[in-house]
Parts: sequence; structure tokens; C-alpha cells
Amino acid sequence: MKIKSLTQLYDLLPENEMIIVDVLRSLIKDTLPDHCREKISYNVPFFYGKKGICIIWPSTIPRGGIKDGVLLGFWYGNRLSDEDHYLLHGNNKQIFFKIFKDPDQIDEKAIVKLLDEAIKLDEKW
Repeated sequence: MKIKSLTQLYDLLPENEMIIVDVLRSLIKDTLPDHCREKISYNVPFFYGKKGICIIWPSTIPRGGIKDGVLLGFWYGNRLSDEDHYLLHGNNKQIFFKIFKDPDQIDEKAIVKLLDEAIKLDEKW
């Protein structure tokens, strides 16, 4: 199935995943500069400026590599300093991520700090 809209995505998600996706999307959209955009890519929300910045991948959507929760992945996470060691480094050498199983696990301050760093990186391209 090809997801073409956020409404279609939200209709597929269990309530807990939908809430996490919605909170993350709001945080990202509030933090990214106006020239950055969101699109549905790989059937999930993908945010980009000059290049990819981050992606939100609910476990309900196949091929995300997670069995439970919602993944917030930074497209060039390998280039972020991540001073607080907030992100996990899985098998992918480029995308670093954090998995949320509950909305209360979302640390807005840590995510905004990483987004700010990712934005600065994107501006250098």
C-alpha cells in the first residue's frame, strides 16, 4: 500500500503511535525553519531542507526495522555530535535514532537541540 497523506497514515496507526507521531511532528515543524518541508516518503513523515533532516517511522508501517513504538531518525545522525548521547547507533552507519513507546518519553529539549544541530548541518550543504 502507498500512503499518500497524513490522514491516511493516522487512520492506520494505533492510538498510542498516532499520539507519538503527532507530538514529534509538531515539535519538528515548530523547530525547523520555513524553507524546510515535510512529505510522505517511504510511507512515513520525512522532513528535509537541502537534504534529508529526519524521519518519523511508526512500527505499524513495514520496513522500519522496529517491532514496537515510533522511531525518530536523523538522516545524517552520524554527523551530529549528540553531546548528550541521546540517539542510538544501530546497524545503519548514517541514520541515528531514538525509539519512543510512550509520549511521556519524548524529551523536547533534547530533540530540539539535535534538530538545531541537524539544521546547521543541512545549511552547509
